[in-house]
Amino acid sequence: MAPPTVRDLLDQRGKHPFAMLRVETLAEAEAAARAGVELLSVPPSMVLDRRFREVAPDAFIFPGDNFYEIGGTDDFLRWAFPLYKHGADAFYCSGSLATVRAMADHALPVCGHVGLIPSKRTWTGGFKAVGKTLETAKLVWNQCKALEAAGAFAVEIEVVPHSITKAIAERTDLFLISMGAGTAGHAQYLFADDVLGQNRGKVPRHAKVYADFAAEYDRLQEKRVEAMSRFVRDVGEGDYPAPQHLVDCDAEVVSAFAEWLDRNG
Repeated sequence: MAPPTVRDLLDQRGKHPFAMLRVETLAEAEAAARAGVELLSVPPSMVLDRRFREVAPDAFIFPGDNFYEIGGTDDFLRWAFPLYKHGADAFYCSGSLATVRAMADHALPVCGHVGLIPSKRTWTGGFKAVGKTLETAKLVWNQCKALEAAGAFAVEIEVVPHSITKAIAERTDLFLISMGAGTAGHAQYLFADDVLGQNRGKVPRHAKVYADFAAEYDRLQEKRVEAMSRFVRDVGEGDYPAPQHLVDCDAEVVSAFAEWLDRNG
């Protein structure tokens, strides 16, 4: 099986609900692939790692970084081309409309971001829903239309009232990736950190936790401390290294070496 194409995603809008995760490690990517997660947001470095496609051969991947990590339009193009060469399927872009337009002009599939955009949250009042008033609902709509006009094929729509998302989905051709924006999104997007219970900070309201890796990491950390403490104790008491941990040589070699040292040392 090959990864879905941009055309596949657009053709299946509203017909097939896609699951999407942000993964940060190859182990998470492999687990997501084995679990049937079709869309993955990944660190750009993962795309360049030849092992990635070995563990997630069928995933549609969006490498992404915040715009301030990449820069302006020319920087985005320099960033995207090698990733596209190495198999990136689309690119998350929180940069300017000019940047989206330039990437689309080069046939690079672009996913924009609307609603709560964490890197630009100061403009909408911080980490809270966007679109609960008529004014901000219009803002989300205008963001979508501007990105669509610039050539984006998809947008991440984040923490927007689900009724507003539904109204937008009915009136745009964009592929909507919902992060806390309701079931009208064509994909549902969460971070693996939240799904796995690895997040030790505040868990967003829209996130659903399916495991408690934090507790497991705490258990493993205690095992690390216990094992290392025993190592320190063994060293201090002379119990490590024991004979089974040592290598040696024939006694005549030791004797000859000692004589040589006495003559030449």
